[in-house]
Amino acid sequence: MSTSAPASNKFRLEAGEDPLRVFRDEFIIPTNVQMKATAVAPELEDKPCTYLCGNSLGVLSKRSKQLVEEELQVWATRGVEGHFDHPYGRDWMHIADFVHPLLADIVGANESEVACMGTLTANLNLMMNTFYKPTKERYKVLCEAKAFPSDQYAIATQVASRGFASSAIIELSLRPGEYTLRTSDILDVIAREGASIALVLFSGVQYYTGQAFAMQTITSAAKRQGCICGWDLAHAVGNIPLSLHDWGVDFAVWCTYKYLNAGPGAIGGLFVHEQWADEPIRAAGWWGHNPITRFDMPPVFARIRGAQGFQQSNPSVLATVSVLGSLEVFGRAGGIRPLRVRSLRLTGYLEELLHASRFYVPAEQVSEFGQPAECKIGVTIITPANPDERGAQLSLLFLPIGQGVMPRVLKGLAERGVVGDSRKPDIIRLAPCPLYNSFEDVERSVQMLEEALDNVERKGLGGS
Repeated sequence: MSTSAPASNKFRLEAGEDPLRVFRDEFIIPTNVQMKATAVAPELEDKPCTYLCGNSLGVLSKRSKQLVEEELQVWATRGVEGHFDHPYGRDWMHIADFVHPLLADIVGANESEVACMGTLTANLNLMMNTFYKPTKERYKVLCEAKAFPSDQYAIATQVASRGFASSAIIELSLRPGEYTLRTSDILDVIAREGASIALVLFSGVQYYTGQAFAMQTITSAAKRQGCICGWDLAHAVGNIPLSLHDWGVDFAVWCTYKYLNAGPGAIGGLFVHEQWADEPIRAAGWWGHNPITRFDMPPVFARIRGAQGFQQSNPSVLATVSVLGSLEVFGRAGGIRPLRVRSLRLTGYLEELLHASRFYVPAEQVSEFGQPAECKIGVTIITPANPDERGAQLSLLFLPIGQGVMPRVLKGLAERGVVGDSRKPDIIRLAPCPLYNSFEDVERSVQMLEEALDNVERKGLGGS
């Protein structure tokens, strides 16, 4: 059996020092038995599992459940009249408007600069249709190599649709032996190639490593070179503080089912800086028309100024109130900034306990092939050590690389009621979310990780 990692007073808060811990009660966390955790003690079967997977899908808030159930009842009892005569004062015609001020607060924007609409990749294509305007001299797109596939696909198809070859895409790769991009390398490319770059497009927080990019610095550098700068905030929104308006970001897109806890496949969002409030809409839809005359069905499109002019269809009410419920919890917790303080403590505590594990291998001791000396079974962290350069997530690399350690550890964690997610072949991502995770969750996750690694070590690399 493994030994428990020592508790620390540097990061860990006791109940009386941790006022935000009460918001855990605002969420429904699956139990161990519901998650089919077969190796937990019987007395723990009906206890909440250790859910550290909010970077992939956040848990259900009780407020979201309540709002969805209310809307189902309104649909059942009021039918189409719910668009204009709503018993809870949330008429469906204006349902997204209840979300917009809360989203604006989360991303650091004016209300007119955000829209609750669409899905992540649909919104990204919509934004690129508008803001990627290549010319003969300025036509390139700067992005990261191995970005999330949907971003890669969107960029590739947008470039091809303008008649340019794939060489128009500058994919910035990692330096050999490193796991994250250096800000200096991004800035060097912008300085060197800026005159030919039409669009700079990165993720706010990198999905694989958890690296938080220096958004303000990169945006400023891009704009000084005359480039449009956009951001995919799928892993950043609700995770780290954002100031999109003040940073001068041109556009951004995001989903809401990760740190915003809006549910699987939930409605997305986008940001368009107010400097583009009157930018022509290249893919106009009925819902982007001035709401005063929308139901008059005029033949000529009269856009809403700002981001909401990009709306195309009326939003899914059930999906919209689901994100509304979670955002209301964010509001009661004081917004993203106090939650970020708690997030730093939770993730710092997770990092500290991992460092104390006998299985931990410092990243600098991992060879260029990813195997430590003597090929011992172990784990290292590929997420930046600097808290300012990461969000809640830590990405764990299991060693030796390519020897099937990660799937066995992931299975062992699941059997013990710890829910993370994986990226093949060797990465498990754990993300303690400040709205609903506890310091006890962090402790248990490391204890169960050590047990799972113990099991792999005893059975050997060829075991099962």
